[in-house]
Amino acid sequence: MHAVIPYATAALLFGLGVYGVLRRRNAILVLMAVELMLNAVNLVLVTADVTVTAALGHRGGVFALFVIVLAAAEVGVGLAIVLQFYRMRAAVQVDEVALHHEPEAR
Repeated sequence: MHAVIPYATAALLFGLGVYGVLRRRNAILVLMAVELMLNAVNLVLVTADVTVTAALGHRGGVFALFVIVLAAAEVGVGLAIVLQFYRMRAAVQVDEVALHHEPEAR
């Protein structure tokens, strides 16, 4: 197997993920784009594990499992935040999220 093909695929996946994070307004689609980036990193880790096993041993698969666990935690927390925001505002547009709370005038 040529190592260039998985690396090029990972670069394409990561580029699509970055594009999705920068251009999408829907929070669910942004989370999906982040998942694409994490899957690209997993592909790089597993490919590096297969191609460079003589020097370091099999560690890429272990790191890939940690990234999968991190992705699962990110999805759980991210979806909880998005669902709570949807319940409050009935929209999940990222650019409509108020990052600060203005005090009420008395």
